Amino acid sequence: MRKMNLNGTSDDNEKFLSFILERFQIERKRFDRSGVYAFTQRLLAYNSNKIEGSTLTEEQTASLFDTGTLPKSEDYYRAKDVEEMNGHFLMFNKMLDTLEEPLTQELIKAFHFELKSGVFEDRANGYAIGDYKKRPNMVGTSVTVLPQFVETEMTQLLDWYHKQTITLNILSEFHARYEGIHPFQDGNGRTGRLLVFRECLKNNIVPVVIQDLKRHEYIEALKEYQQNKDIEKMITLFKEEQQFYYNKCKYFLL
Repeated sequence: MRKMNLNGTSDDNEKFLSFILERFQIERKRFDRSGVYAFTQRLLAYNSNKIEGSTLTEEQTASLFDTGTLPKSEDYYRAKDVEEMNGHFLMFNKMLDTLEEPLTQELIKAFHFELKSGVFEDRANGYAIGDYKKRPNMVGTSVTVLPQFVETEMTQLLDWYHKQTITLNILSEFHARYEGIHPFQDGNGRTGRLLVFRECLKNNIVPVVIQDLKRHEYIEALKEYQQNKDIEKMITLFKEEQQFYYNKCKYFLL
């Protein structure tokens, strides 16, 4: 396959997206853990959770997805990390099951429920699961939207989004704005990154998978938008991470 033009319009894009969407469905139904579906599940879950501080390794993530067990280790496994990893696998499947549906607040909440419904610590702390946050929260030193304004802000964000012609640039801004709202008590980054992956699939754009190795650049890009409304760093990162995912998946196309 020749080098791809990552602009969402090339024949290569269409072939690639058609291939992975077909394989996602076929391999999932067959419980196939050797193809691009399982690879993507492991890749996205590992990196997205790692960005948020998960202690599980790539090997442990793969074992959990493939067999439902963790390899023997002298180290302790943190229960929340395991629960959230399993939740991410479920959230990805929910995304595939609802890919034809429009993006709504109800659907975003449903993704959050899949991610967090099995996390004991969050339930014990009284966090809203599958619903917007009830308590103010911060990202580092940055304040986010207060709970009483979240629904209004999310309505405005989705109203804006649905009026756009969806491109990678628009998805970059959508993601930065979503993370600025921070609608949930916890799990905002993981739901937000899944939304980007989903909307890429829906709009004939090669998906973005942000690596934990790019965590610093990712945080800086979010800060740049929150502080200066400058989206260029996020766009640049998204383009790099598109190419990363495509390069990884080329193996399955050979």
